[in-house]
Amino acid sequence: MIGTNAFDYINVLNKAADASWMRNEAISNNIANATTPGYKRQDVAFEAELQKALGSNRYTSMDQKVKNIRTSELNPVLYTDHSDYSYRLDKNNVDIETENVMLAENQLKYQGLINSIKQEFTNLTTVMK
Repeated sequence: MIGTNAFDYINVLNKAADASWMRNEAISNNIANATTPGYKRQDVAFEAELQKALGSNRYTSMDQKVKNIRTSELNPVLYTDHSDYSYRLDKNNVDIETENVMLAENQLKYQGLINSIKQEFTNLTTVMK
């Protein structure tokens, strides 16, 4: 965090945690509608936007990349996945087993992000002492 605003990393981690929470809600909604005829699964797009915001210049430090991110423009987007695709007769495209795996993966990601935010605050507290 040397040379950056003290909250740059926390702000980016917070946006990622928000996106993960939003994905958790989308997956839960998919599971709840697994037997609803015509329902199309939903997901959240965020990781590609974060990667784009960080940029691909390998000669720029991560501190500088994070500092350059405009967190106000870094927002998760809910979208309908494979809206024209369905492998079931009722036109529903939710696979319950896949959704459960994605839910478990997302919950682990969310817990990791929250732990990272806590660690950043611990680091700030240590520096201030």
